[in-house]
Parts: sequence; C-alpha cells; structure tokens
Amino acid sequence: MTKIIALSNQKGGVGKTTTAVNLATGLAACGKKVLVIDFDPQGNTSTAFGIEKMVNTKNSYSLLMHDATLSEVVHKTNVPNLDVVPSTIHLSGAEVELVPVMARERRLEDALFEQVDVYDYVFIDCPPSLGLLTLNALTAATDVLVPLQCEFFAMEGLSQLFQTIDLVKKNLNDKLKLNGVLLTMFDTRNKLSSVVEEDVRRHLGDKVYKTMIPRNVRVSEAPSFGKPVLLHDVKCAGAQAYIKLAGEIIRRDVKASTAVLSMEVAA
Repeated sequence: MTKIIALSNQKGGVGKTTTAVNLATGLAACGKKVLVIDFDPQGNTSTAFGIEKMVNTKNSYSLLMHDATLSEVVHKTNVPNLDVVPSTIHLSGAEVELVPVMARERRLEDALFEQVDVYDYVFIDCPPSLGLLTLNALTAATDVLVPLQCEFFAMEGLSQLFQTIDLVKKNLNDKLKLNGVLLTMFDTRNKLSSVVEEDVRRHLGDKVYKTMIPRNVRVSEAPSFGKPVLLHDVKCAGAQAYIKLAGEIIRRDVKASTAVLSMEVAA
C-alpha cells in the first residue's frame, strides 16, 4: 500500500522542504519507489532537484485544478526511483480560484486516487500555512510528518497544527495519522536544542523520531547546486542523518505491517 506523507508545519524555515527532498532521496537509495509533490507556490522543492520553474510546464497547480493527470505532471530526477511533481507561483492563486468549487478540500485526493499505486512513498511538501493547500494535502494523505526546529518559537504552533489534524480526521480523512515529529537544525553546542528535545520527547514520546537532523552547512548549500545533500556530499553529517532517518522509517513501517498481519492471522 502506498504511504502518502504530508510534511506540514505552519511555521516557515523549519526544514519541511529540506526533509522532503533528502528523506525521499534516502528512501529511493534504499530501493523504494518515491514521488515528491511540490505543493508550495515558492517551488523550493523543484529548485532543490534542479527543475526549472517554467510557466507553461504542467505542474502541481495543473494537478490540483484537474487540468492534467498525475502521469502528465511527473518529472524524472537524477535520482533513480525518485520522481517529482514541480510547482510554480500559479499555485498561490488556487485558494481563491477554488472558493466556488464543491468539495474543494478533496481536489488533490481525487487527482491522486488510484494513480499513486506505483509508488511506495509519496511526499507532499506543504506551504507554511494551514490554508486550503495544506488542507488538500492532509485530506489526501495517510500520514503527517512534522519537522520541528529545535528553537522555542517553533514549538508554539504545534498545538494549532495538531488541532487542524484532528479536525481533518473527524471531518475529511479518518485514516490520517501522525507519522512522527522530526527534530531539525539540532545544535549540540546550543543548550536550547537539548531543552527542546527533552520537552518534545516528554510530551510526544515515541511519536518523535530517534533520528535528529543537525545544523549542517552542506545541507544548506546543496539546493544551490540543484541536488539533494545525499548527492552533494553523502559523507556530511546532514546526509548521514537523512540516511539514518530513511532506515528508521522503513523499520517502523515493517514493524507496523507485521503487527497488522499478526492481528489478521489471530482473527
């Protein structure tokens, strides 16, 4: 079964795009078939894979507006097993254009229905807001991954995001679940990072990934070369952290699948 993971946090600059790009690359390197949907009008995910933002190219806006099918908007990348649906600034107007449309929260879900079966993982890189684009992503997703910067202000919006997830579960997508919280930009030299980690783990327990993403210059500079950090410098601390995270996610999924199978056999 395809796992559709929305990367969401209404605060900007917490590592959503960086995680979407590099976690997807790590999973693809493990032999998984992966798709990344750039659902942010800024189009940073597209840039990180070296995809030019051409106005006439079919993209995530075309997909959302049902002007193109998934197969028509998918772009191959230099990473084997990894495809991308790019974004353009046109996506920013979708929230206004969809106001009179019925079931506008389900546009992305309808566009992806039965077309993502060829992938093991689909990542949706959400914009830094809780508007209609993010709502579409959460309605289409099976899971939510929340990147959380290891700073005080980054924690303030968590309760609001969790409330939104609960509302989506109750009204639009009862299968949606929290996949995990990922601590990003962790700095061992900064005591605050450790304080934030301790606080988050105390409140959320095993929902917080064991793997943490450190502050790393190589991770920051990789997008300027149009490539994931795993291709830019696979030996750097940031790249190694994302490889470790990919392994942790695969192990979690195998464990969950085994548990479900055991329950079915017992029944």
